[in-house]
Amino acid sequence: MKPPKPKSTGRSSLEKAFDPFTSALKRGARPADPTPTPAAPGKPGLDISPLAVPFPTMGTVGGVEIATARAGFYKHQRDDLVVFRFARGTSCAGVFTRHKIGSAPVDWCRRHLDSDEGGKDVRALVVNAGCANAFTGKPGADAARRTASEVAKRFGCRQRDVMLASTGVIGVTLDDRKIATRLGEVETRLDADTPAADQWTAAAAGIMTTDTFPKGSYAECKIDGHTVRIAGIAKGSGMIAPDMATMLAFIVTDADIHPNVLRAMLGLHVRTTFNSVTVDGDTSTNDTCLLFATGASGAPRIGRVGDRRLKEFSRALDGVMLDLAHQLVRDGEGATKFVKVTVDGAASPASARKLAKSIADSPLVKTAIAGEDANWGRIVMAVGKTEEPVDRDRLAVRFGPHVAAIDGAPSPTYDEAKMSAYMKNAEIDITVEVGAGRASATVWTCDLTKRYIEINGDYRS
Repeated sequence: MKPPKPKSTGRSSLEKAFDPFTSALKRGARPADPTPTPAAPGKPGLDISPLAVPFPTMGTVGGVEIATARAGFYKHQRDDLVVFRFARGTSCAGVFTRHKIGSAPVDWCRRHLDSDEGGKDVRALVVNAGCANAFTGKPGADAARRTASEVAKRFGCRQRDVMLASTGVIGVTLDDRKIATRLGEVETRLDADTPAADQWTAAAAGIMTTDTFPKGSYAECKIDGHTVRIAGIAKGSGMIAPDMATMLAFIVTDADIHPNVLRAMLGLHVRTTFNSVTVDGDTSTNDTCLLFATGASGAPRIGRVGDRRLKEFSRALDGVMLDLAHQLVRDGEGATKFVKVTVDGAASPASARKLAKSIADSPLVKTAIAGEDANWGRIVMAVGKTEEPVDRDRLAVRFGPHVAAIDGAPSPTYDEAKMSAYMKNAEIDITVEVGAGRASATVWTCDLTKRYIEINGDYRS
């Protein structure tokens, strides 16, 4: 494995191609109203989401190299194959869909990560877009195994040390020959002196399907005085619902962390990030979030879940995951509004979460938001249908700072003009007090527009 490449200070052709997404912006420094790019590498004909954010400058994460290629899963010209190569001893943990019809790649990763030696020396990740390889039976499983075998031979590792992920149309068996024939090209690119920022930019574009902008996040923090880096990319715009959000997400850090610790941290943060976003209430067959730790930073190895040295790292990891999760919602198919739904005063955290999700998933609530209508009656409907503990006479609903209902009745200070003006914002906050306890939960969603129907009506064509 070659030493980490120095961070590039110049603007590359890839960065220019994604202008302004490749502006030198890190998380927290995004413009309020970014100007969309004129084109995206995903499905042709899709306009960039008005809620899109710029792709950040990704620093060099030691111990990982990334390359992309065009395997031909799409008819149009675009890269649809992404390969990560990791340093020896890289740890890995994963969280996957709870869908009862999981894909062949999900089965492959889950089986090997759940084994006794799972996640202790992962050497590669292979991702393809354009074919989900889900609901494909034994032929799909065989295709996944052959892909892992081909990569393992080239990288000098075991099949089990190769992770897999796929996204695209369900019910089509993966043609693994398309991947195998591109591996020589991929190896050449992995060995090339490509700046890390360009590698991450290309990878984020390579995994897109109906996404309209590439999604990435980057952070730096300290472990015992050593600087460690965390970089992640994700894809997803439709079929987004908790457990998990319908998506692929890949996060790499150069910290040195045992797989068991990675697994615990990923499980902790996924609940309030990727499992707290929803676009359309539909969970995918292929949802995968993989977290890799290469150990190349020089920071001491962390082998215990409760190690206090992980405190800053844990916050940074949560920030990267939440940033990526928010970007999934911002790219919701046809979305024009980014919506934060908070439920307070619930009987338990689980109850608060269920209530918030009911509001966020409601087509009636989401279409009202699309129409810029503060229809709080639909929110009351979404709360009541859950059968969760709610005190009707203490129920309150707010849109941003504006009170729509209080103490179980319309607010005496309700101002239609102010409410209508607020609903024109691109970002909407909805807060509901249910008066049944002290627990709270937040779920992020988007509006439901006619464009969602158009995009999904011709998905396969």
